[in-house]
Parts: sequence; structure tokens; C-alpha cells
Amino acid sequence: MRTESRIRIFWTATFEEKNLWVDTSFVLFFLAVEFGRTFFSLSLDNIFMFSALLTVAVLPYFLLSDEKPNFAKWLLGRSLIAGLAILLGAMFKQSLGVVLPETFRFLPMTLLIVTAMLCCYIQFYSFFRLRLAK
Repeated sequence: MRTESRIRIFWTATFEEKNLWVDTSFVLFFLAVEFGRTFFSLSLDNIFMFSALLTVAVLPYFLLSDEKPNFAKWLLGRSLIAGLAILLGAMFKQSLGVVLPETFRFLPMTLLIVTAMLCCYIQFYSFFRLRLAK
């Protein structure tokens, strides 16, 4: 019985750690797509969006509790995700009105909001979930 509970605790903790990586990666991706879509317009919004992009790219590393990977590898992976998404956002802006209808310009922000809400829900659920007393 103890072995089974230890295995369950191990897999739950492992799933929560990987869950944090996956959730924030989706938020990072859609935030970078929105940043790429508005990249060429100089405004205060872009400055705030860039600071949020840097925060979402770096902060989850410091929230990991066990076995942190190498920071350089972590940042390289997150930078690749963000760079690809910024490129996709710029291409998305170029395709508006030509390939896609103009009303699709709100799609990246809509997907960002939905992804951020799901990420918050999953993180709060794992935080507030009832745990057995030891």
C-alpha cells in the first residue's frame, strides 16, 4: 500500500512539473504571436507586451521546485518558441485581408486569453487540490 501511494505521489509531482512547462509554453506561444502581429507599430502596448513576453519566458524556470534543468538550455528552448511565434505573428499580419478575412486579426489575442485562463485554472487546481496528510 505504501509503495502504491509513493508511486502515485511521484507521478503526481512529475505531472505537475511538466504541466507547468506545457501550460506556460502555450501562453508564451500565443503572446509571442500577438507580439509579432503588432511588432512593426511603435506603441506603449508593445513595450508592455515585450516585458510580459520576457517574464513568461523566464519566470517559470524559477517556479520549478525539483531538478531544475540547465538555465541556458531552458532559455534557448523558450527563445526558440518565442522566435518562431513572433515570425508566425508577422506572417499572420501579412496574410490578413489577402488570404484570411480582416476579422481574424483578433484571433491571436482571443487564443491567448483562452489559453491563459486555462493555464490559471490548471495551476490553481493543482495548488488547491486536497492532499492526503502524511
